[in-house]
Amino acid sequence: MSEDTTFEGQVDAVTRRLGSVERDGRDTRVATISQRYDTTVEDLWDACTSQERLPRWFAPVSGELRLGGRFQIEGNAGGVVETCEPPSSFSTTWEFGGETSWIAVRVEPDGGGARLTLEHLAPADVGVEFWERYGPGALGVGWDLAFLGLATHLATGEDIPAQFERFEATEAGRRFIIAVSTAWGEANVAAGTPRADAESARDHTTAFYLGEEEIA
Repeated sequence: MSEDTTFEGQVDAVTRRLGSVERDGRDTRVATISQRYDTTVEDLWDACTSQERLPRWFAPVSGELRLGGRFQIEGNAGGVVETCEPPSSFSTTWEFGGETSWIAVRVEPDGGGARLTLEHLAPADVGVEFWERYGPGALGVGWDLAFLGLATHLATGEDIPAQFERFEATEAGRRFIIAVSTAWGEANVAAGTPRADAESARDHTTAFYLGEEEIA
């Protein structure tokens, strides 16, 4: 992927919002990211669940991608598949850094194409200081990068991860990270966070993804 690729369209193509639900008697934050793609439900489902295709735009995934199966994403989280209803939805635990959250994924028809919606749920009483420092962008920017890889793969058929190496060091990559981090900051404000706090979290998240700050 060249530095002169325009990413503004991708930034605007994604919807982002924050909410909360109760899960197992605990208050739980929900970060939702969604995008429509010019493909079929079946193709989008395959891209998101095939161990042959996932490394082409996301990362290698080992283990068993089936109901009850345990999986591990290379260099990232692992978990257990809790529900699976092909080609419409699945949900898993998301186990990383000694903590457990959850993801829920839906694939639906959308105006001649297909829409991918991912919800990332995390207990509100875990990692409170981390959330106050980084806000939803800590997870959200990572998912935006994944959605960018998926959009590029579906549009071009190219294998993406190798092209994203040192993406944050390119001018296009920096613009994209700043833009999506800002978008998650605005979603944080819309969810009721005071603007000064949301903008501080946005700035810390942006610095982390640009390699200018280590996670505190």
